[in-house]
Amino acid sequence: MTLTRQARGHAAHAAGLEAERRTGAFLLKKGCCILATRCRTPYGEIDLIAASPKRLLFVEVKQRRTLDEAAFALSPAQQKRLLRAAEYLIHKNALWCREETRFDLALHDMSGGMRWIPDILRSC
Repeated sequence: MTLTRQARGHAAHAAGLEAERRTGAFLLKKGCCILATRCRTPYGEIDLIAASPKRLLFVEVKQRRTLDEAAFALSPAQQKRLLRAAEYLIHKNALWCREETRFDLALHDMSGGMRWIPDILRSC
């Protein structure tokens, strides 16, 4: 791996972490509590898990150069991984169960813009 490629990788990782931090702050402002961040399971990682009294949110965070690029970054394989990981976590954490469970997508671009797409797996 060249130094330039390695530097780009580090920059992309840092930008992704910042997008996850901003997403968590957004959820806190909306009155949610953060149950987990970067939650690893045998089936993959879920970026953020948040809850309100009635809703459990599994949030995938995508950060790309533009919001449109970020919107197309959630692949069908990732969607399946998210579902399996969420099922595993709900089974392991019964206290997380709420009336409603959904998967949201938080999109971030390089200029600091953000777009929230609720219930992404049902709307695909």
